[in-house]
Amino acid sequence: MKPLVVIPARGGSKGVPRKNIKLLGGKPLIQYTIEAAREVFDDAVICVSTDDEEIKAVVESLGLKVPFLRPASLSTDTAGSYEVLLHAIGYHEDFGYKPDTLVLLQPTSPFRTGLQIKEAMQIFDDSCEMVVSVKETKSNPYYVLREENPEGWLVKSKEGNFNRRQDCPTVYELNGAIYIIKVEALKGIPILEFTKVRKYEMDEVSSHDIDNYLDWLVAENLLNYV
Repeated sequence: MKPLVVIPARGGSKGVPRKNIKLLGGKPLIQYTIEAAREVFDDAVICVSTDDEEIKAVVESLGLKVPFLRPASLSTDTAGSYEVLLHAIGYHEDFGYKPDTLVLLQPTSPFRTGLQIKEAMQIFDDSCEMVVSVKETKSNPYYVLREENPEGWLVKSKEGNFNRRQDCPTVYELNGAIYIIKVEALKGIPILEFTKVRKYEMDEVSSHDIDNYLDWLVAENLLNYV
């Protein structure tokens, strides 16, 4: 396996401004992900993709070289992760390193561990397009989720004759912490179109993702328990 680990860190976060380098427990948020990646991979294959000089400086203060600043076209609110990942792959290929496996680690998952990355890697094989981390969702579409039909009435999101949540089929929610992707597949189609996907299940705490201030406050409190 020839891996490339991509940690995307755009400077213009909205929910929590500058969150990627905001201090959580005395450390920049992105440091948690860098430390987890370093438990598994050499620095040479860990790539922080950012458009921001301050994020670059913070990462390099941790001893990790940031190879480029992301182009402006990939730094807008509407820029997709698909293009960001292809850019990182292309950059490394231009310098002679041709990865066959891409590991996407988002910096908003500070409680994901190196051990969990290793365990997810063990699930990944040639038959997969992707292994993705998940948690069991509390919002089961057979039980609590509803959609509005054309007449304006709420109807079940997924039909099923279940009287108790415990009787419903288990449904998984992507938690955003770990994506292990076959580069060949990614070059052909976006992640959302993959069909050969296996799960790596994580617990509620390690799945915690920071998107807004409430998530941040929860993360600060979780630091006392991890």
